[in-house]
Amino acid sequence: MINNSNEAYLILDDSVQDKSYSQKIEMVNRQYSGNAHGLIKGIGIVNLVHADQSDYYPLDFRVYAPAVDGKTKNDHFRDMLRQAFEERDLRAQIILFDSWYAASENLKYIHRINKFFVTTLKDNRLVSLSKERGYVHLQQIE
Repeated sequence: MINNSNEAYLILDDSVQDKSYSQKIEMVNRQYSGNAHGLIKGIGIVNLVHADQSDYYPLDFRVYAPAVDGKTKNDHFRDMLRQAFEERDLRAQIILFDSWYAASENLKYIHRINKFFVTTLKDNRLVSLSKERGYVHLQQIE
């Protein structure tokens, strides 16, 4: 059903299913919710969506349950991308995600698989544009 083209892109994001009023539900943890702007009891889900000019299709999701599988949200991020490109042979070239996933291990992984990313970075980050230049504060880059 998807338009498997180089012009498509992948979107990765997480959400928290609010379970504030639950008493005992497996995998409910206190975690940050951007919607609530604070910690809530909920089930965390990492989502992968394929998008092109006219359509959006959910491809994958992972329940964030580190006590069960020992994986971080970043582990799920890389696992879903690996599966999308290696097992599903997706041709999308651009990956979109928010600053939560802008960890160096994720950015290096995307670089290694010859894809591009669009994300935001917090202004206190150090970045390296080349090995020769080394790390500089993001605010120092024109």
